[in-house]
Amino acid sequence: MTLRLILTRHAKSDWDDPTLDDHDRVLNARGQASATAMGGWLRDRGHLPGQALVSTARRAVETWEGMKPALSGCDVTFHDALYHAAPDTILGVLAQATQPVVLIVGHNPGAAILAESLVRRAPQHARFRSYPTCATLVVDFDVEDWALVLPGLGRCVDFAIPREVIGAA
Repeated sequence: MTLRLILTRHAKSDWDDPTLDDHDRVLNARGQASATAMGGWLRDRGHLPGQALVSTARRAVETWEGMKPALSGCDVTFHDALYHAAPDTILGVLAQATQPVVLIVGHNPGAAILAESLVRRAPQHARFRSYPTCATLVVDFDVEDWALVLPGLGRCVDFAIPREVIGAA
């Protein structure tokens, strides 16, 4: 059996209100456009999750909301544990997933570190290691349960950043 993880860093957030708590920062206009574009990219490439696990941070929730229209039929749950989570925490949340294709919307540095550690061979992309906002990795695992996903077992299927996706539209 093959399980597929779609790992997305939240889209570009707004820093205009210094009184907002980090958890409450919203997306800026570029972030909103990026989230919508990346949802469309996933749909157009056939990467359709059955389940989304999303950080409770406002910018992650809004990223999901931007992606959601293109990903019909995807169930979502929101997880405090994904807010600025370390890779092992992200894997712990993933271990509870119930669908064969799962989208996680999280944060750096955890998303970038996890992405790099999961794949046997990193994609040939200049921005992969920095994992910019709304970067999205699609990675397959030849395991039968999410709890069996370990670093180095993943096969990179796809990777994109919003600037390329929006530029190609």
